[in-house]
Amino acid sequence: MSTNDDEEKLISQLKGNTLRVYWAILGSKNETMGVREIQRKLNFSSPALASYHLARLEEMGLVVKESGDYKVAREIKVGIFTEFVKLGTFRLPRFIMYSTFFTGLLIFFLIQFKEVNLSSVYAVIAMAFATLILWYETLRVWQQKP
Repeated sequence: MSTNDDEEKLISQLKGNTLRVYWAILGSKNETMGVREIQRKLNFSSPALASYHLARLEEMGLVVKESGDYKVAREIKVGIFTEFVKLGTFRLPRFIMYSTFFTGLLIFFLIQFKEVNLSSVYAVIAMAFATLILWYETLRVWQQKP
């Protein structure tokens, strides 16, 4: 079986509440969580539901059980995970870096804007357009997070 087949299998299995559980463990401070912790954090109706999804993640080889808590065994970069970068325990859309750069560049250009001519107007329009597109993409990806 090739790696593409493995990735497609993971993507097909890693969705819904199973994806939310995996995301919660990845986002925890020490990357370990217990069943009840996950139940409370994700507002599951019972610990059995959290346990079921943890068992699925364990079968996929994504988490391991250590002394009652579950820990990330391996991080994957497939599906929605390719759209995020990790900064500590936070996962941010990768477009946020470009969005903030272009926003800063636009603000700097507007502050330094002294002479109104055709090329400076085009530059402001192009930067404003790029900034809007990048912030739109950033927010779109953020809304897709589990």
